[in-house]
Amino acid sequence: MTGIAGTPSGVAPATSGGGATFSQPTSLSGVYEALAAGARIVAGGTDLIVGTRQGKWKLPEHIVAVDRVAAMLGIRPTAGGGLWLGALTPHEDIATSPLVRERFTALADGSAIVGSHATRNVGTIGGNVMNASPAAESVGPLICFGAVAVLASAGGERRVAVADLATGPGRTSAVAGEVLIALELPAPAAGSTSCYARLEYRRQMEIAVVGATAVFTVSGGRVSGAHVAITALAPTIRRVADAEAILNGSDGGREAAEQAAQAAAAASRPIDDVRAPADYRRAMAAVITRRVILGAVERAHGAGPTIPASDALHGAR
Repeated sequence: MTGIAGTPSGVAPATSGGGATFSQPTSLSGVYEALAAGARIVAGGTDLIVGTRQGKWKLPEHIVAVDRVAAMLGIRPTAGGGLWLGALTPHEDIATSPLVRERFTALADGSAIVGSHATRNVGTIGGNVMNASPAAESVGPLICFGAVAVLASAGGERRVAVADLATGPGRTSAVAGEVLIALELPAPAAGSTSCYARLEYRRQMEIAVVGATAVFTVSGGRVSGAHVAITALAPTIRRVADAEAILNGSDGGREAAEQAAQAAAAASRPIDDVRAPADYRRAMAAVITRRVILGAVERAHGAGPTIPASDALHGAR
């Protein structure tokens, strides 16, 4: 890692000893300058601090905190019924937003169970996305809603589908000097419904062992436009085309849900680790996928699980 040569304009540095620097720009131009000088970005810092304490990495020598950049914060509707999410928006704001809860319910499900109450008030949606964890709670819903990541640098902006952003665990297609500034979600189709849930061992400070998202439209008793994604079951969070094909045109009932759930399990590529063996994850992939499909159908009929669905569906068959 290269050091910061001088002080980027608009940035107020604080030296922490040994030549290390910490800066808090209030503009994107200040962020770009810090990045060009070799700084590493920190937003909420929840993963950075935990990983450092666990010995996974050392704190970067030069850090640029982006928490004061107003252009990266907020939740607002867009023309036509879509959604704009600033990358710095904390999970708690997303989970409690009436707009998100009503129209992008699966995203509220995911944001409502990230870490703990303290984590959700500090951790950001942008950090959750750019960490590229296969177990990230928000990414499955974002993918199923067709979200686009807005990546910006000194050279301009580009947009990348969230489905294409992660290239592997902890890796994204963002290039040096780029920062995620926002996520853009198109308007959901009329009559759409959604649900996200994970397998839980505990209610706080949990990481998904298995997770699934379902987003689709129910009209005339038939499912259409189905999007199904699996979490913590492959190197990246991804949709399952076979499960979607089974749901489309079906009534979304238990038989269709079970067939789609089995397709999701067949598409999974889980690993063995200290949290669960691969065979168990694969079996639970069917269970959790079935739950979210049935939960989304129930929501379409004005009932179904409350937010977060993981709590409401805990123990469901």
